Amino acid sequence: MRDHRKLKVFQEADELALDVYQITAHFPKEELFGLTSQMRRASVSIVSNIVEGCARQTLSDYLHFLDMAFASARELAYQCSLAFRLKYMSKECGQNLEYKCEEVCKMLCGLTRSLRAKKNSGEFV
Repeated sequence: MRDHRKLKVFQEADELALDVYQITAHFPKEELFGLTSQMRRASVSIVSNIVEGCARQTLSDYLHFLDMAFASARELAYQCSLAFRLKYMSKECGQNLEYKCEEVCKMLCGLTRSLRAKKNSGEFV
């Protein structure tokens, strides 16, 4: 069994989700069921897919959930950009979230690439 808590990408994605919740708490109330909800769901989806992938028995399933985590991270990156352009957050908050989304995406790509290489070489146990 893989321990998701040992993965740096899990730790970074978890921190990103916490940041999203804190920042969106200050969004306009009319966005509660709109952008606020979407950003929160996307951020939790990233972390949840990493956790669920780690719990899967096969490498193919693990990779599938990492791919879904990556897609949610890209979705969140766009939503952060939109929220910033709508002036729902400061430039500093927007840049911080954008940076964290990009870092999580890079980590997910690296992990996925590494696991696919091991799978293709028959090295993965």
